Amino acid sequence: MAAHRDPAARRSAARAWERLPPDERSALLSDPEAEVRRAAALRECRRDAHVTVALLRDPESAAEALRHGLLHRADAERCLAGRTHLAGLAGNPSLPADLVERLAVDPDGAVRLAVSLRPELDETRRTAIDVTVGAFATVDVAWVRDGLAEPEVLRRAAASVHPLLRGAAARSPHLSPELVSLLARTEDPFVEDLLGVHHPDTPEEVLMRVFARIGGTFSAWMAQSHPRFPRGGLAARYAARPDGHCRRLAVRDPAASPALI
Repeated sequence: MAAHRDPAARRSAARAWERLPPDERSALLSDPEAEVRRAAALRECRRDAHVTVALLRDPESAAEALRHGLLHRADAERCLAGRTHLAGLAGNPSLPADLVERLAVDPDGAVRLAVSLRPELDETRRTAIDVTVGAFATVDVAWVRDGLAEPEVLRRAAASVHPLLRGAAARSPHLSPELVSLLARTEDPFVEDLLGVHHPDTPEEVLMRVFARIGGTFSAWMAQSHPRFPRGGLAARYAARPDGHCRRLAVRDPAASPALI
């Protein structure tokens, strides 16, 4: 893909940046198409401060460069002073510790939330940051997403006090039985929903709560496709329910009689 004639394919090749050989990375960084060069630079900037500086001059790439790029302190301080893309800056791995602390008490809740998700924080420090998660439940936690197959990353996220870290861990199909049980005991609907969607060993009682809560087409998919979704006993439990959404589970019971159907 890195040498494909279609610029969209070359741009997509940048997603595998660390697996590309140096000559292919160099070719993408000097590609004739601006969008390909930008995609390549946004990967290279994570380890090259000079590339980050160049991206910060481009309004189309500045926000992502602030989120991921290797930053000079002066550029970080300039963004702080101008309050530019602070939520992205707050999650930047290269941000100096004293600037992280300043953003941890920022008046903007989205900025404080981004700080609270940083991987280097211990749980005591994470809990001390004043955040409200409800309005930001779709926030992506990159360090957990990138480590969904790494046991230590999953353990830290699943055992965290932060619901978004637990939710990020729940997206992994690689959870150990111990971590599945831990997440299933959180009694957090956000975590339960993600666990039910992504993990094949989600306990039956969690799946039933997710089914009842989500409803619609998605619940129908879960009842038909999830390997742990129960079959036996559904007729006795649900045939007389007033809620039709639950009542239709009865027809999935192999023991349901023709008369009941």
